[in-house]
Amino acid sequence: MRTLVHLSDLHFGRIDYALIEPLVATIHEMRPDIVAVSGDLTQRARSSQFEEARRFLDRLPTPQLVVPGNHDVPLHNVFNRFLRPLDKYRFYITPDLEPFYADDEIAIAGINTARSLTRKYGRINEEQIRRVQERLCPLTDEVTKIVMTHHPFDLPEGFGEDELVGRAAMAMNVLAGCGADLLLAGHLHVSHTGHTAKRYKTSGHSALVVQAGTATSTRGRGETNSFNRILISHPHITVERFAWQGAENLFVNISTENFQHTPDGWARLADGHPPQK
Repeated sequence: MRTLVHLSDLHFGRIDYALIEPLVATIHEMRPDIVAVSGDLTQRARSSQFEEARRFLDRLPTPQLVVPGNHDVPLHNVFNRFLRPLDKYRFYITPDLEPFYADDEIAIAGINTARSLTRKYGRINEEQIRRVQERLCPLTDEVTKIVMTHHPFDLPEGFGEDELVGRAAMAMNVLAGCGADLLLAGHLHVSHTGHTAKRYKTSGHSALVVQAGTATSTRGRGETNSFNRILISHPHITVERFAWQGAENLFVNISTENFQHTPDGWARLADGHPPQK
């Protein structure tokens, strides 16, 4: 079994500092096999904010897989925004905009969806998908194949279609052919789980979509700060949501969802029903 901690939308520059110590301690207690961060490490892509984000990441377990978000592209510095949009991210966080991790149970491919021209909305291009295809397609079906972006492939109720990552349908056709199992994202500051089969017509395939809320930002959009712990033991996935409880000064597991892989893709098990071997 593999344990993956999924954080998103840290937004250093506009965070609740009271959450940092409990968050770091909780993640260490989980002893994850990998920590995945799906973008927006900063609020305004300033050096001081990237420095804070870097110090935070240095306190978390390794290995880590991180992708940038639209807030990690400069907004007010037009020169840097268009000519050097992710220079600070590369310097402080990682030079690798297409990170990849694999072991004998899981494989995670990160994709940079942040763009200068459409600062809020993300996009995937054909070259990026080709490289993910080269990494994931050769792997056997016994390996749980994961793709992480900042902008989502699916949406909770109440969000407009323009919040989806650009060229999502094109990307899903390729990812379905590779047997992608799990799509991780952030951006909306709202937790969500879903299935790609409800939105994309990929016969015989359904990937599980898992959205993380914001772990530390003060902009919760009606939802308390949270993050996900994902337990993976093929052909089962358990998604646990941990939310901040201010009165208790800790993160608490407030929901657990179990999924099992079937010939038609990932199926949600009944509430409280444990995965079956």
